[in-house]
Amino acid sequence: MEVRKQVMDYLEATECTILESSPLHVTVKLSPRADRMLTDRPYYWGFVERTGVDPETLSFSFVFDPQKYDELAAQAATPAARPRGGASRPAGAGAPPGLAGAADAEASADLGAAQGAALPPGVSAAPEDSILARYFGIVPALPRLGPGMIRREDVTYGSKRLRQIWSAARDEGRCLQLFEDPGLRQRTTLFSAAYEPWLAVCYKVEMTCDLKREELHFIAVSLTTGLIVPDFEARLAGKELTPRLPENIHVQPFELGITDGADRLEGYLTSKLALLDYTWAEEARERLELELSIVDIYYAELLKEPEEEKRLAIQEQYNRRRQETSWQYEPQIAVSAVTYGLFHLRST
Repeated sequence: MEVRKQVMDYLEATECTILESSPLHVTVKLSPRADRMLTDRPYYWGFVERTGVDPETLSFSFVFDPQKYDELAAQAATPAARPRGGASRPAGAGAPPGLAGAADAEASADLGAAQGAALPPGVSAAPEDSILARYFGIVPALPRLGPGMIRREDVTYGSKRLRQIWSAARDEGRCLQLFEDPGLRQRTTLFSAAYEPWLAVCYKVEMTCDLKREELHFIAVSLTTGLIVPDFEARLAGKELTPRLPENIHVQPFELGITDGADRLEGYLTSKLALLDYTWAEEARERLELELSIVDIYYAELLKEPEEEKRLAIQEQYNRRRQETSWQYEPQIAVSAVTYGLFHLRST
């Protein structure tokens, strides 16, 4: 499932702790980095930064196929799935793969109830140590589900959480610095390998009128030689990249600065766009002129209104209609950088 792969890639990239995983769901304890991006708790993280205490991140069960997950959970909880005659069985036995945690949570709840019943009247279990307890005294315990409080969220196409993960991935992956993995042989060899630095930018070109077209241009320039490669993704294909500097390699000195390299990329893209066929823009301007003439004809008689107050209202409506028509049909080209960064690749 594509959604599951994208979510798992994000969780692994942000170093979250996977507690339980199946094709239908994943239970995860967020890392501080992911918690900041996904939980919207600015006051809590401000408190952590001011006091310097260890953060307590949230845990979630992300369900990718809610209907099938609920069906399997219901089957695991049916009396038929339990042994007859009161014979005991290990917690989670007989549950579908990945759903054993529900049975474990039930067993933990039974054990907790038994322990609470064994306490003398008026004596309660000691509250867990937490940040708020250490700084503000004992606080009432929150209701918990399983090991800690694990919140379930359905993550499917169109869900708010999936859009949030996509947004976080775009924001954090906008600027990169990656190194080609040299492999075990290079790490153990005697001589250091030379790596060439490349400044790469993935540009999104939007051509809009009453229609819209988008293009992606992944272009890179060598900061050592000044060579520009238009299809840089082809050069990256098949290479293992790592965010850490590998052992036994050295990066060649820059002959171009970052600013000079960016100027060369922009100049290259501008010259490339100048060679495109812009018949679509000419046709869009013709449609614009036609639409504006229709608006002018429609309001020509209305603007002859003798009453000034009504005529001013019609004039305002006429101007607004022309602006809306121009915005819809006027051909425009917008260029933005989707992703950019430094890629250190082995010199050839």
